[in-house]
Amino acid sequence: MTKGLEITPAEWQVMRIVWTLGETTSSQIITILQRKVDWKPATVKTLLRRLVAKGALSTTRQGRSFIYRPLVEEQATMDQVADALFSSICEHCVGRTLDHVVDQVTLSKTDIQRLQQTLQDKLVTAPDQVHCNCVPGEKMHC
Repeated sequence: MTKGLEITPAEWQVMRIVWTLGETTSSQIITILQRKVDWKPATVKTLLRRLVAKGALSTTRQGRSFIYRPLVEEQATMDQVADALFSSICEHCVGRTLDHVVDQVTLSKTDIQRLQQTLQDKLVTAPDQVHCNCVPGEKMHC
């Protein structure tokens, strides 16, 4: 993902379709989104124009249609958003926040095994306590 690329929640819905299909037309995106949300075609086309302007999508004309392709990788984009979130919250609260996320999402057995291995590896070098990095000298608030 291009550093500094900010994608709105509505744009994420469009990007998820483009990432899944690899390339698609605005008509295909509109059809898929109309099953999920009540957006007018003009709204979807506006979102597509914004994503092209942001450098997240490329577009090429094919006859009367435009073909959209992702210019940013899905996993890299998700990683950047997660990194930005966790770098902006109190370091002392990260563990509880991750616990909440894991509790709220559906994970496959493979995902859970990978997480368990990552946690086991991190346990070797983990500090006994993570300190609050919000205001120096203040008590932890989480």
